[in-house]
Amino acid sequence: MALDGKVAVVTGGAQGLGRGFAEVLLKKGAKVSLFDVGEETGNATKGAFEKEFGPDQILFCVCDVTSEKQLKDAFQRTVQKFSGIDIVCNNAGISNERDWEKTVAINLCGVIRGTYLALDHMKKENGGRGGVIINISSMAGLGPLPASPVYTATKHGVVGFSRAMAMASDAAGYGVRINTMCPIYVRTALLSTAGSEECAGEFYRIKHVNRKLMEFGVLEVSDVVKAFDNLVLDESQNGAAVIVKMGGFDYVKFPTAEDLLGSNAP
Repeated sequence: MALDGKVAVVTGGAQGLGRGFAEVLLKKGAKVSLFDVGEETGNATKGAFEKEFGPDQILFCVCDVTSEKQLKDAFQRTVQKFSGIDIVCNNAGISNERDWEKTVAINLCGVIRGTYLALDHMKKENGGRGGVIINISSMAGLGPLPASPVYTATKHGVVGFSRAMAMASDAAGYGVRINTMCPIYVRTALLSTAGSEECAGEFYRIKHVNRKLMEFGVLEVSDVVKAFDNLVLDESQNGAAVIVKMGGFDYVKFPTAEDLLGSNAP
């Protein structure tokens, strides 16, 4: 997929991974709509991008992904400004075991809602141009973080939902690829707050279990952006999950139906 002239949406796009994803898309000629709940940070990011890439390439929408109305309105504003959507990255996420319902609402329900609204505009049966959706999970979507059980559940949900939706898209002829990224720890604001007592709640006393895993390394945003760029561009990948770790990234190999059900699987 050549990115020049394509239109992308990035949720949680004002900082951290979202900002990194938006920047690489802009550098390759795409137009980007940033969705973020933080108005001040979002406007600052929009201003910085406008100086580098021009005002016609960027849109910022204040948007809480837990709100159906706000998210729907943000997608509509994007289509009105850029005349379509080709790429969506559902990136917005938090880690808060104390307020676990909010974690589920943002990390899982926000991804589901964002995917469905994206498909409304992108799938070919609705007159869309097709394209690709990248849903951001985590290494916690592939294996448990003991001090973050709800975060783990949401990220497993993102992987499962995305893989099932990729198969549905292929079977229904939507023309939209759906893939998932599962980075290990990344040096962002989320990492610095996730282990706090305020966010960890009753699991704060076992925070050392999660921190032990950090000995395997902490990625920079630029490391994850490289894998994201590859997953957007590689049109052969649909239903893929990529684990991003120190030294690069690998495609995750999941059990087949035969592995799970035996040799009599259809």
